[in-house]
Amino acid sequence: MTATPTRAETGALPADPYALRPEDVQAPPVTFRGRFRYLGPGMVLSAAVVGSGELITTTALGAQAGFVLLWLVIISTAIKVWVQMELAQWAILSGKTALEGYSQVKPRTRRGSWINFLWILMDFAKILQRGGIIGGAVAAMSIMFPVMSDPLEMPSLTFWTVIVMASVITLLVSGKYSVVERAAFVAVVVFTLITVALAVGLPLTDFAYSGSDVMSGLTLSLPAGAIGFAVAMFGLTGVGSDEMTTYTYWCLEKGYARWTGPDDGTEERAKRAEGWIKVMRLDVLASWIICTLCTLSFYMIGASVLHPQGLVPKGNDMILTLSRMYTDTMGPWGHWIFLVGAFGVLYSTLIASTASVPRLWTNTLAILGFFDWTDVRKRRRIISTLTIVMPIIWASTFLVIKSPVIMVVIGGMASAGFLVAVVIAVWVLRRQVDRRYRPSPVWTVLLAVSSTAIALIGIYSALEVFGVSIG
Repeated sequence: MTATPTRAETGALPADPYALRPEDVQAPPVTFRGRFRYLGPGMVLSAAVVGSGELITTTALGAQAGFVLLWLVIISTAIKVWVQMELAQWAILSGKTALEGYSQVKPRTRRGSWINFLWILMDFAKILQRGGIIGGAVAAMSIMFPVMSDPLEMPSLTFWTVIVMASVITLLVSGKYSVVERAAFVAVVVFTLITVALAVGLPLTDFAYSGSDVMSGLTLSLPAGAIGFAVAMFGLTGVGSDEMTTYTYWCLEKGYARWTGPDDGTEERAKRAEGWIKVMRLDVLASWIICTLCTLSFYMIGASVLHPQGLVPKGNDMILTLSRMYTDTMGPWGHWIFLVGAFGVLYSTLIASTASVPRLWTNTLAILGFFDWTDVRKRRRIISTLTIVMPIIWASTFLVIKSPVIMVVIGGMASAGFLVAVVIAVWVLRRQVDRRYRPSPVWTVLLAVSSTAIALIGIYSALEVFGVSIG
């Protein structure tokens, strides 16, 4: 028998992860343990989510409002996953990305719909958020290892900005992203475990909280002056609109749709689809647990340690203020634990953003008609180019504005507003999904509740943009 030549021997490109071919189909696992082995997209998403939203915005909100908004933390992380799963299910069944789905929502043109153009506007606002993430990571390095000036002064910040950007670009362009992502995920897990342990251990310190404090945070009240931060937190914590969109790309690249195969109308294909959709839902559940534990911990630490002292993270001093959560409870050595952990969390978020955003923009260019998305070589060349250019743009915004908290909040407001468009798209695309893939009427009710909550937050964000203040 003659051996089939490998792709390396023939010089061919690897299989297109966005193409559905009969030869790529694979039976889904049928046991919980088997499904667990195929998790992955949600973990990549967690590495992105645990950065700016949880570490910066959630902690700052806890420092500003105290325990009174604890209820919002829980709702924010839980309520959006139903929309995320519905969008991912459509992607698995169709083999198309979220942006391709958005392009089908009327009113539309031959080069995309209003949602695609709205996404472009949102992503320009998200440039500031990503600049804020870079600013947080750079500030941590500048505090630990000041170069050419005192910590947090321009020479040291500029030096570390160049180093951080060069490392991210080199790692991603060199094809070592998978290694970096695994290392970044380990950093997130370790730092999250430390943070959860600290939150649970706070009652043993001088910053102890009581059961009545926790209960006061479950009364659904909203203090004056905290609405803007609350909206930003809703947009940033848990899965935001950009994470929901990006999640479909990771599901496709993982193989859930490719293993399901093209829709040939057979019962075998339908059963494969049901199996891989179950894997996706378990993947979402695992990432939701990680995000919720992390978010609650950051908020409670901010409310217990920073709020009583009147410390609210601002400007470049954000990292120093946040480090007080650790130094005030663990002593001077806690300062270093925080700085190393904070850099790991923010750096992993930067890695995830640098991997995902060029894909989204490349897909957008294809939808706008600039090139054929199925041209794998050209697609990869554009992604590689944007992987170099975009982080440089993000870093430049930080060096100009130099206020990570404000930059992250602006991005969060934009993300919260775009969530409304995502909800509309999900309900439109849902009509294309066979009813057999809807587990029960309860599922539809939860999706409706999720959609309503997201719509209300989005409406508030839009009113704020046009100068109409509520509360």
